[in-house]
Amino acid sequence: MNLPWSDIDTVLLDMDGTLLDLHFDNHFWLEHLPQRYAEQHGVSRALADAELQPLFTEHAGQLNWYCTDFWSRELKLSIKDLKREVAELIALRPDADTFLAAIRQAGKQVVMITNAHRDSLSLKLERIELAPYFDRMISSHDYGFPKEDQQFWSALQQDLAFDPARSLFIDDNLPILRSAGRFGVKHLLAVYEPDSRKGVKDTEEFAAVRDYRDLLNGL
Repeated sequence: MNLPWSDIDTVLLDMDGTLLDLHFDNHFWLEHLPQRYAEQHGVSRALADAELQPLFTEHAGQLNWYCTDFWSRELKLSIKDLKREVAELIALRPDADTFLAAIRQAGKQVVMITNAHRDSLSLKLERIELAPYFDRMISSHDYGFPKEDQQFWSALQQDLAFDPARSLFIDDNLPILRSAGRFGVKHLLAVYEPDSRKGVKDTEEFAAVRDYRDLLNGL
């Protein structure tokens, strides 16, 4: 894939499913948390799933969905501690670090923008050394709006003073990519296989990253 690198000053990168394998998050929310919820509340796993799924659906795409404090209160469990129990599953996607090192070396402004709560971000950074590659690491909780919301992008522009027309944004979440596109971010890429255990996904109207090394052509 040949990106127009001479037209790109800023590279905006999601974390979960983009730089990190989404398997950790999917396993946590779909398997580990329901199991621990069932044990804690003395109910069957089937009943735990039946109670949790409507809550997940209700809050999907909102800031609360990504907030460990919210879920800890709602479910009466320490989400932070439960995540630590399966932290060995946190893994970098193949060659993501090679890509990060190269764009940093090329002098691009490199910024992580994640909907992950600061608690989750800290846990991931304990396991995978990502911070040195970035000029800034921004959680949407810093602004009070998720990336799905146009107000996030307005806040990001005020904070970074970046040019959307000269920016590349990579994310595995298609509604978020559409939100960035509405704001004017010109170069958008999805991710073919955010979760290494689930196979490729349909990225619809978006070109997508298969191999991070492929993006380095012409850098």
